[in-house]
Amino acid sequence: MRAVELIARKRDGAVLRPDEIRFLVDAYTQGTLPDYQMSAFLMAVFFRGMTPAELAPLTSAMLHSGDVLDFSDLPGRKVDKHSTGGVGDKISLPLAPIVAACGVRVPMISGRGLGHTGGTLDKLECIPGFSTQLSPSKFRELVATLGCGLIGQTAEIAPADKRLYALRDVTATVESIPLIASSIMSKKLAEGIDALVLDVKVGSGAFMRDAETARLLAQTMAGIGAEMGKDVVAYLTDMNQPLGIAVGNALELREAIDVLRGGGPADIRELTLILAREMLRLGQADPAEAERALDDGRALQRFREIVEAQGGDVRVIDDPDLLPRARHVEPFVSTRSGFLQAMDTRAIGVASIHLGAGRHTKEDSINPAVGFMMGVRLGDWVNDGDPLLFVHHDGVGLEAARAELSSAFTIGDVRVAPPPLIIERLEA
Repeated sequence: MRAVELIARKRDGAVLRPDEIRFLVDAYTQGTLPDYQMSAFLMAVFFRGMTPAELAPLTSAMLHSGDVLDFSDLPGRKVDKHSTGGVGDKISLPLAPIVAACGVRVPMISGRGLGHTGGTLDKLECIPGFSTQLSPSKFRELVATLGCGLIGQTAEIAPADKRLYALRDVTATVESIPLIASSIMSKKLAEGIDALVLDVKVGSGAFMRDAETARLLAQTMAGIGAEMGKDVVAYLTDMNQPLGIAVGNALELREAIDVLRGGGPADIRELTLILAREMLRLGQADPAEAERALDDGRALQRFREIVEAQGGDVRVIDDPDLLPRARHVEPFVSTRSGFLQAMDTRAIGVASIHLGAGRHTKEDSINPAVGFMMGVRLGDWVNDGDPLLFVHHDGVGLEAARAELSSAFTIGDVRVAPPPLIIERLEA
């Protein structure tokens, strides 16, 4: 087979055969297909889409490009959660230890920042010494003993997805439903789970801007899961404003720790508990136990144990001031009075990348300290000169961030009702 011919056929709208899709995935994983050809294929898929007959072999090829973990000898059902990505979305950080503390095993393989959204791994690596690159055997040990491990993809686990994930981030092909669905499901199915809860974001800060598209993505992923014999539940949740107050890796980690300590923003706590209860239900445990584990300190203690087991400095849990901190904090203020009617949440995420909180290219390093602390929520009244957010920066990219933020807030005379956090629940 010749890759250029397959790219051309997909560009022209043809349906590729399973063996042709496997050829492209295998060749790219093995390094014989260069980035520029795979980039062209991804862009062809972005514009032409994929049929279910193509999507199943794509997911399978990515899933079987490496090891598929097997936890079947460990008692109980294994359940994970995945978010399609949003601004300020740090839900996995308190969620995983809550569910693990309630007795359901959570083998969580997470990703880095993608596009304008942050990544769980980047947040965890703000903890000095915390290792997200563990061997499958060490990961298995954590899931067996603590009920949870928080790791990134290794060379052994879905390596095709790991390479494609990084390439999509820098080729403007992130938002493709077939690519999102196959990426998520190949990685999650490689974890050896029995069930999965999906948090599909909808709104100005999501890859899916409208509920109809988000619903299609959720149904696509649920369909893949059903074919593989897995229970999948999806929630469509709002991303028309950042989740919580913090945007940026160390700032978000600090907020997640606050939630585990019984505080934190109301929306973060609410969504964390909704997803935790669903995971416990799928894990055949008592959903009511989620809130008790959060309030009685069991979840915080389990997070402490996970951090210690993965080499992290547990002192940051008791003293978050030990986390990286930006050298400068300054307000970004409103230029008029009125009600905050809308946010371009994607622009807020892009602005954080200008500061160094995310990547422009896959080789970029991240500044863990920078980001924003939101000063307002949708529906709030703001006065001329009031802070809309506070910029935490180290002097890099400040003007570009300000330019991005300059049109991110719509302020008018009529108050709008804040959008509901939960839009819909879908079950395969």
